[in-house]
Amino acid sequence: MLKLGSYFEMKLEHRMTKEEYLIKQTGIAANPIRKTIGLLDEGATIPFIARYRKEATGNLDEVDVLRIKEASEGYDEILKRKNYILDVLAEKGIKEEKLLAKIQESFDLNRLEDLYLPYKSKRKTKGESARLAGLDALAKIIMKQDNFDPHSAAQRFLSKDYPNAEAAIEGALFVIADWINENEIVRERLRASFLEHGIMTSKSVKSKEEEATKYRDFFEFSQRISSCPSYRLLALLRGVDEGYLRLKIEPNVDFTMNWLNRFFVKQQNAAGELVEKAVKDAYKRLLQPALETETKNHFKALADDQSIGTFSKNLENLIMAAPIGSKRVLAIDPGFKSGCKVVCLDENGDLLHNANVYPHPPQRESGKAASKIAELVQAYKIQVIAVGDGTAGRETEAFIRGIRFDRELVVYTVREDGASIYSASKIAREEFPNFDVTVRGAVSIGRRLMDPMAELVKIDPKSLGVGQYQHDVNQTKLQKQLDHVILSAVNKVGVNLNTASKYLLAYVSGLGPKLAESIVEYRSEIGGFSSRDELKKVPRLGAAAFQQSAGFLRVPGSKNLLDNSAVHPEHYKLVKSAVKKAGFELDAVIGKREVVAQLRTSLQSDLESEVGAYTLQDILTELEKPGKDPRESAQIVEFSAQIKTIADLKVGMRLNGIVTNVTDFGAFVNLGIKENGLIHKTQLADEFVAHPTDFINLQDQVHVVVVSLDLERKRIGLSCKKSDLIEY
Repeated sequence: MLKLGSYFEMKLEHRMTKEEYLIKQTGIAANPIRKTIGLLDEGATIPFIARYRKEATGNLDEVDVLRIKEASEGYDEILKRKNYILDVLAEKGIKEEKLLAKIQESFDLNRLEDLYLPYKSKRKTKGESARLAGLDALAKIIMKQDNFDPHSAAQRFLSKDYPNAEAAIEGALFVIADWINENEIVRERLRASFLEHGIMTSKSVKSKEEEATKYRDFFEFSQRISSCPSYRLLALLRGVDEGYLRLKIEPNVDFTMNWLNRFFVKQQNAAGELVEKAVKDAYKRLLQPALETETKNHFKALADDQSIGTFSKNLENLIMAAPIGSKRVLAIDPGFKSGCKVVCLDENGDLLHNANVYPHPPQRESGKAASKIAELVQAYKIQVIAVGDGTAGRETEAFIRGIRFDRELVVYTVREDGASIYSASKIAREEFPNFDVTVRGAVSIGRRLMDPMAELVKIDPKSLGVGQYQHDVNQTKLQKQLDHVILSAVNKVGVNLNTASKYLLAYVSGLGPKLAESIVEYRSEIGGFSSRDELKKVPRLGAAAFQQSAGFLRVPGSKNLLDNSAVHPEHYKLVKSAVKKAGFELDAVIGKREVVAQLRTSLQSDLESEVGAYTLQDILTELEKPGKDPRESAQIVEFSAQIKTIADLKVGMRLNGIVTNVTDFGAFVNLGIKENGLIHKTQLADEFVAHPTDFINLQDQVHVVVVSLDLERKRIGLSCKKSDLIEY
């Protein structure tokens, strides 16, 4: 039997196609959308499409490809819900053509739910009970609002559950309240009013005020919800979830009730008075609670998106932090009472040695500790030192800088957020089954300096200490976005096929955890890959996975020099032919800007016709600088030696710092002391700042001036406005 939903899909001619919907949602032209959807349907990843299919998409970047993908998923979700609703209506025998056409034409989930609401299976409400008792007939009589005595009319509808006129009228008014609540025009009008003019009012739960001091700003708070900053809304909603605050959202009640009464009350008589009573009940009991929840969810979703966006930008900056590369590292996880855990790592990040030293109180074995560290530096040919920035980090860095070594050593301060999470994780136990959490944590600090990306992919991003309210936002949406950020970053940089861990390989386009594990196992068996082509021999790695991943994998030392570049294997034949045609050998071209320029001049028109202008430009750029790491070089921040605690600060002081977190209201800055300072968004620039990430990024080195101090609350106000820096 043909379902009604399927029937209408076939019959309706003006239904919006996916392509039309995506054009409307993204503003991107039809052809790029069509080609992108086709590639996504074939299993292509976003990095692959953006990097190697530019001709097909018209040079769409990853942001646009992601927008198309998300809009496509949104369309599918709407279509799935729409067809479910149509199938339910078919089963109920609902054949009203206007209703069914409205459902088919609508691509707004709220409107779909409004249209479906009157036909939705309901729990046993007061209105439903009255309707089942036949009181909907009395309700229709009352709604006509003719001049009659309602009590007399009600006598015809008495029953066991409604034994008198008063009870019957009350039941009929419950039915009318349901009708008012289910009216699509009413819900649409009131929804707009709640969204545009809804006032959010919060009050404290009196019995919990002493426990809720951090929410005291919301004990008596009121603001139009549409103008509430995302961070403030998330903070308020957290207080509600924790039981410290009560929240109400509604527009002007008098205006709303006047409009509802004008819409439904048509006569000034006894029946009209009853309808007015039903209107009041419908608003207070049904409409206001439902639309309050809907409004809260709407703005919560917007706040989630804002928070997730900020977190994603921070994560991208963190994971794209500059590596120092393959060097021998002595890494220190600092501490006072428990001492400092010291590890020595080789150029590949493998653990060579670990030890404990106690240079700080209460032991104060600074001489013994200095001798031990100098000995380790010499014995393991250490090239750089990494010191975690947690407890005792500043003191440990100062102690290290005071040691005389037998060589020049650079000392870096390394962000250690999440190191303890990693050290207790399954990944850490697999990597270091014979060492405790302190050793694993120190190793993580050292490896973060060598290659932040390779190490941070092993850690849950939510534990990295960046962003705001990340535990309060939609966790599915957050995880999806963070996975995309990591996937994008990893493929932007490229991965060494012979040294990457399975955790890093899992983020390479087209691979995933299982294939990454197969690659590592096969690599161990053969002693390392000698070419990209050898990747095809990995068990379960098929042609599609090879196509998606190969361009993002690097094989240093391969006989084929293109294997260590971002040139995709599908273009090898073309590149080699073009180089030969121009009278060169490949090794005389790669990395030689002047030779590549000659190649561009002599063969550009021929090559463009073969691969297209976008791809040709990428190939030539890659030949100039094969496998170039887009990350910058690691830099050292020099904090003021005179500032050791917050008590040493004075308003007007100029300091160096490094940005440790960016939120919607400002940026936090490490000044080399325990407490971070805050550059509020109003102090970021002399111009208006809509969002801090437009002006400042995680890990930026900044010059700031202290503009306020609250020693009691340990708060430091900073500014990097040019006018403040000049004034002070």
